[in-house]
Amino acid sequence: MFKNILVPTDGSDLSKSTVRRAVSFAQESGAKIVFFYAQPDFPMPIYGEGALIDPTTPEQFAASAKAEADRILADACAMANASAVSSTSDTVVNEVPYEAIIAAAKRHECDLIFMSSHGRRGLASLLLGSETQKVLTHCRIPVLVYREEATT
Repeated sequence: MFKNILVPTDGSDLSKSTVRRAVSFAQESGAKIVFFYAQPDFPMPIYGEGALIDPTTPEQFAASAKAEADRILADACAMANASAVSSTSDTVVNEVPYEAIIAAAKRHECDLIFMSSHGRRGLASLLLGSETQKVLTHCRIPVLVYREEATT
């Protein structure tokens, strides 16, 4: 059914769990995976009273973000490789993760986006928003939303 799955990841515990489940899903369905990481752009400094001075240059920030992306994506590909699931990875710099996710799915001709949801409800959901919700709202590619059971 699905043959090319995009799996966005950010290296968080929830994201690692989602990668494991996506690998299992791909193994069961014979699909390949494209792991994707949206790198943050260099934050613009805020000037004025109380402004914090960040000694990091844009070049240092970019190198650090790229290294973090490479590490996270290598870990995800290693999980897929350990399960004999074909995988590749992709990363871009984009301050709007949901747009980067949708663009990556189109660029790699994915027929499914497999991503997690934090499951926030109420005011937290309204204030924090959800990249998953934004992907669901703006994308025509099917999205499988993975949620772990809450532990009590």
